[in-house]
Amino acid sequence: MSPASLDEALVAAAQGGSAEAFSRLVERHQQALRAFLRRACGDWASADDLAQETFLAAWSRIGRLKAGASVRAWLCGIGYNKHLTAVRSAGRERARAARYEEDRMAPSEAAPEDRLALEAAMADLPADQRACVALCLAADFSHAEAAEALDLPLGTVKSHVSRGRARLLQALGVCDDAS
Repeated sequence: MSPASLDEALVAAAQGGSAEAFSRLVERHQQALRAFLRRACGDWASADDLAQETFLAAWSRIGRLKAGASVRAWLCGIGYNKHLTAVRSAGRERARAARYEEDRMAPSEAAPEDRLALEAAMADLPADQRACVALCLAADFSHAEAAEALDLPLGTVKSHVSRGRARLLQALGVCDDAS
């Protein structure tokens, strides 16, 4: 039996639900796929991870493989798309990290007297309210995350943030256009 006809028989069996047939396809093509991904991404560990993701995706998509199509080419196509997705994701993560560092390192634009007034206003808030304001407004927690962190009901956190924000704005003499 030729390699192509063996692949066709294994694909047909895998499309019928045979995990054993798919396992044989993996055995037949994993070296070629891993070698391709290692060359494509230049990182052995990443290539191995991508190969695993490729085989998982291939198992769920085996029904879409057309009769007579090259299994190896199909797998390499899936693997390459996984690689491109990983590259884009890593780029977005690097951009987010860079923006975070820029924001974190940017000098505060508030005047020293405004910072002191804000600290004093925060100190005047009740402890639970101050904690909710600090997490939601200063640390960018969602209300749900703050509720979980502080072990408070979600509605209580929302109320504390709203009231605390209003008290801070009033203490700083700022008009609250949002309410």
